[in-house]
Amino acid sequence: MQDKAALVLEDGTVLHGNAYGALGTTLGELVFNTAMTGYQESLTDPSYHSQILIFTAPHIGNTGVNYEDPESNKIWVAGVVLRDPARRVSSWRAEKSLETDLEEQKIVGISGVDTRFLVRHLRDKGVMRAGIFSGAALVTEQEMLSQVREAPLMAGSELAGQVTTGKTYTVEPSGDFAGLDPLATVVAIDLGIKSMTPERLAERGVRTHVVPKDTTFAQIIDLLPDDAPGGVFFSNGPGDPETMTGTVALLKDVLDAKIPFFGICFGHQMFGRALGFDTYKLPFGHRGVNQPVMDRTTDKVEITAHNHGFAVAAPLEAATEQTAVLAPNNQYGRVMVSHVGLNDNVVEGLQALDIPAFSVQYHPEAAAGPHDSAYLFDRFLNLMQNNSSHPTIPKT
Repeated sequence: MQDKAALVLEDGTVLHGNAYGALGTTLGELVFNTAMTGYQESLTDPSYHSQILIFTAPHIGNTGVNYEDPESNKIWVAGVVLRDPARRVSSWRAEKSLETDLEEQKIVGISGVDTRFLVRHLRDKGVMRAGIFSGAALVTEQEMLSQVREAPLMAGSELAGQVTTGKTYTVEPSGDFAGLDPLATVVAIDLGIKSMTPERLAERGVRTHVVPKDTTFAQIIDLLPDDAPGGVFFSNGPGDPETMTGTVALLKDVLDAKIPFFGICFGHQMFGRALGFDTYKLPFGHRGVNQPVMDRTTDKVEITAHNHGFAVAAPLEAATEQTAVLAPNNQYGRVMVSHVGLNDNVVEGLQALDIPAFSVQYHPEAAAGPHDSAYLFDRFLNLMQNNSSHPTIPKT
């Protein structure tokens, strides 16, 4: 007989279902993902740290879990909510079932709940704190609600330091470029990086040094070549961008030195704040692999992968080089909003016109897909190769 579980939202909503994964209590911000595929990649995305994830696809777990697809070395979600778990694993690639993996990694989940109702509720009320309770933790509704309301808010939370790498590692060029001198060298600040990001760069002949969040500017310079193409990348990650003052200060050093820069997701928010724009929390965010975005530099629409609850408050009218605005921190010159979300007109990309720097709010590395945005890695490589400054900064 299955153990019972309860999902309790901070507004007092309670849904009852079956325990799935580990038994116990978990608390976090309740969010939903609209993807139909890629549950393993989502669970192992560090950007979901401290969040309870609702899968909107009704049937989850049929392909099991394997050791090739994770985006990091562990499951990062705080908890899992799904409607219909698979009764058996039916993929030849599977090493174990999803529920076994959740149990082994002590991730508390709940199944058999109305996820359609939950998503409609969060779209109406906004994402909120919640808790999953099962086993001995399944107490009175009032006691569970009190625990939920005592949990930390996502706004004001600094979480990147909890997911960043503990030490620097290097991903060398691969495929046709394996064993050759790199076409460029990138220092990637790990704010919650996914494993496919340096792999996408490696496929293009780029050597990537993935470094901890607290790496200094001097350490970045030591890793970049003196007279060869190089750049700095800021990754995706969890938490409130307003808390990342040290990381924003580091990025300003990079921009001041005119080192080519590319940021995605959380890195995009760092770029926005370095330029002097504010960030704000979205009502329910963008999470999934089916988000339409227009690249205003080409007028092409791409289907993109997202996982963010905050956005940059830059002026949408800055759509072209002719209408670009001066950055609030005006030493960085003119900036245009290069990409925009077609569902809600959220700023999805920034491009500086007077320094070699750009960013997007979404995930162009996108495993298991879509791959419409892969060109952004080519754009970054071209930026590094064509950057006329190639700054030679004294090593310290």
